[in-house]
Amino acid sequence: MKKLFLLLLFITIGHIDAQEINWIPMNEALAAQQENPKKIIMDVYTTWCGPCKLMDRNTFSNTDVINYINENYYAVKFNAEGTESITFEDFTYTNPNYQEGRKGRNTTHFFADALKLRGYPSMVFFESDGSLIQAVPGYKTPKELEIYLKMIGTDDYLKLVSPEAWAAYQESFKSTFKG
Repeated sequence: MKKLFLLLLFITIGHIDAQEINWIPMNEALAAQQENPKKIIMDVYTTWCGPCKLMDRNTFSNTDVINYINENYYAVKFNAEGTESITFEDFTYTNPNYQEGRKGRNTTHFFADALKLRGYPSMVFFESDGSLIQAVPGYKTPKELEIYLKMIGTDDYLKLVSPEAWAAYQESFKSTFKG
């Protein structure tokens, strides 16, 4: 009986540690918004990007980040050099110049170009109706990402109409994420 209890405890703890963000494709997130409006966070990465891999390992594995994103957003992972077709605002974006089997950098997906991304990783936020809010470039720790997740998740970003308002928001923001 004691062995069974320990086995169940181990399985339960292992399951808790295995918690992860519920990543879905962009087209699926946009369709889900029709049934249940919710904002979208898109992690835009490339396969060769070191900071992108660090975001996966250090930020997107953080329990606070996982819980907040899963509760408040549809989460999309998008390869900026991949082949996924994305239909956004009545236009289908592709990567027609993609070279299968190429090592390292590949051609940029037209959707990444349309978002005017300047580097990877980038977190791109979309409103619950699918419209673009903002892209946030660069590697972010859990605490660094938290302010964006909460500011956009609670619609506080709508009140931040000047650099002074953003500075005041940052100064008064109280982080609750660990890590």
